[in-house]
Parts: sequence; C-alpha cells; structure tokens
Amino acid sequence: MNKKVHVKKDDSVIVISGDDKGVKGKVVEVSPKEGKVIVSGVNVVSKHVKPRKQGEAGGIIKVEGAIYADKVQLFCSKCGKGVRAKVKVEDGKKIRVCAKCGQEL
Repeated sequence: MNKKVHVKKDDSVIVISGDDKGVKGKVVEVSPKEGKVIVSGVNVVSKHVKPRKQGEAGGIIKVEGAIYADKVQLFCSKCGKGVRAKVKVEDGKKIRVCAKCGQEL
C-alpha cells in the first residue's frame, strides 16, 4: 500500500491539535509507513536509558516523540499561520507554494 505524507524533512510546520497546539517547529524525521512525523520541540517525552558501555552514564533523557502527520500543517512565514500547499510547475519542476499567498514553501 502506498502511503503519502504531505510534509517533508526540514519543513517548517505548526501543530494544529493536541497538547502542543500552536507550537512551531522543524520536521526532523518522516515515517510515511506509519503516517507519523517527529517535530523538534513537540511531544517531548522522558526516556529511560540504560548504560551500554563501561563508564557510560544511564538515566532519564528528554526526546521528541512521533506524532501523526494529520496533526501538523505547513507554516507560511508570509501569512504567519498554517496553510495548505499547492503545486506550481516552473520550468518542468514542481514547487510547493502557499495556497493563500503563493509564497514558496
């Protein structure tokens, strides 16, 4: 089954629902198979880490957890809010642009 996610790595996004609603961040990783994304500074969870090597410290660290891609929207710096993307073809190349103002995303 072919799954597609509307955001890519290094996209600037805003969270539109959940505990972190309204938080802006950059997409760190995309998992199309699960339909999830990892956004920097969003869904921060505590993870217990065991020391693996001699002299390495274990403990509790904070890491970003994955969230569903449906919960994020591309952020347009010109509009200042989350927007939908539309595809514009220039010189045979597809470019994603803001559906409202036309700025390149």
